[in-house]
Amino acid sequence: VVCMAGNGEKLTIAVTGATGLVGSRLVAKLAAAGHKVRVLTRNTGAARSKLSYPGLEFFGPADWAKGVEGAYGVVNLAGEPIATRWTDDLKKAIKASRVGATTSVVVGANQREGAGGKPCEEGLIAAGGWAEGQTATYSEDSPSGSDYLAEVCRAWEAAALEAQSVGVRVVIARIGIVLAPEGGALGKMLPVFQIFAGGPLGSGKQWMSWIHRDDLVDLITQSLTNPAFSGVYNATAPKPVRMSELCSALGNMLGRPSWLPVPEFALMTLLGEGASVVLEGQRVMPTRTQAAGYRFKYADIGDALRNLVRTN
Repeated sequence: VVCMAGNGEKLTIAVTGATGLVGSRLVAKLAAAGHKVRVLTRNTGAARSKLSYPGLEFFGPADWAKGVEGAYGVVNLAGEPIATRWTDDLKKAIKASRVGATTSVVVGANQREGAGGKPCEEGLIAAGGWAEGQTATYSEDSPSGSDYLAEVCRAWEAAALEAQSVGVRVVIARIGIVLAPEGGALGKMLPVFQIFAGGPLGSGKQWMSWIHRDDLVDLITQSLTNPAFSGVYNATAPKPVRMSELCSALGNMLGRPSWLPVPEFALMTLLGEGASVVLEGQRVMPTRTQAAGYRFKYADIGDALRNLVRTN
């Protein structure tokens, strides 16, 4: 998918979280297509060392508003990692990094001057705004949960929606478990399976609402260029699986066993409250995403893993 304005011209896109698992692939795709990418980062030196594509511009925290001004769109992927042990300080950082970064780009979007085409501000929100459960199915219209991550998501989305007050089109993608071989959940699982020690976490019955990284990047670019996209969309594949199914599919792909479970008490000891990220799950369906016309390249977990493992 190539981002272009209505008249086919190249676009200027600002990106936060550009050095992360998703952001780095998005920046590479946009730069390869000839678009002008502005990297909004906390550390310009570190970002420059990781992103060496021609034509990139880098903006530190004090200059984020300047980086947003005049951009056709903003993709907001910033946020502290959540799959770790939660302390009180980390929980504050998880929320502040997401809400604070979003507020910064919204302020910039509100101040921007027109630069050809209707402005678009992307607030990309992680899945976690639903109640947990092993039987219920959740769509974009399902009620929010009551746990800590649901609270974070509500504040995060509310900050992004502030941009609507000046006519900015806001697209919120509630992102599931992003699959990529060099990081995230799959990146942690691959080496464990390679040494014949792989297996489900906890009971294995929890739902895993996943998405191939390439599908997520394509969905982001499509939502940038298609003005019909507005509001909340679930960025999850249409065929969620149980944790045990994911492990079985990965084991079969690698020719490794997948029966050695990690007990719940061990995860609770290691991660504390943060263990909820891997022990609890939701069966999330991309109802509005598919209704908007997005077609997933990787709807089946077997196809996704086959692509990711064999190209690693």
